[in-house]
Amino acid sequence: MDPIVNKVSQSGIITLDLSEWLNEHNFEFIDIKEQLYKGIVLKEKDFRSWIKQNDWIFYTNSYVGVYCSTQAIIPTWAYMLISSALEDKSKGVYFGNEEEVKAQLILDLINELDTTPFRGKRVVVKGCGEIKTSAYVAITQKLVSVVSSLMFGEPCSTVPIFKQKKA
Repeated sequence: MDPIVNKVSQSGIITLDLSEWLNEHNFEFIDIKEQLYKGIVLKEKDFRSWIKQNDWIFYTNSYVGVYCSTQAIIPTWAYMLISSALEDKSKGVYFGNEEEVKAQLILDLINELDTTPFRGKRVVVKGCGEIKTSAYVAITQKLVSVVSSLMFGEPCSTVPIFKQKKA
């Protein structure tokens, strides 16, 4: 009997799992609703006091999302104050809830991606429910000019997206 051979692992295909990028980072979220007077009004003096007294060290090495989960109208400067307080503590500050922050971070990571390791390679971008379509569009735009082929799905069952034409 012949030994079982994993042809997928021998194929030289690079698998890119965008959801793993999120798992490599810590996230924290600040809901401004906790600072609202009677749940509807932001008092500048109280808010500034909270900014000064808050222990921002808690957010060290985390990406921080800042948002308000109520329908209150929050002045832009409130978000700016929080962002300023976190400037040297966090890895980055984003406006939005968890879903929005993770979507933006993925786009930022794609923009910063060094495509050198993918040059001339066959790449499969894994599909995952927590990753927004915008990330798949962005990674396609980033890789299509450097890879020999781009696929979507799992290495054992892919949907071809792009194949470089032979000269």
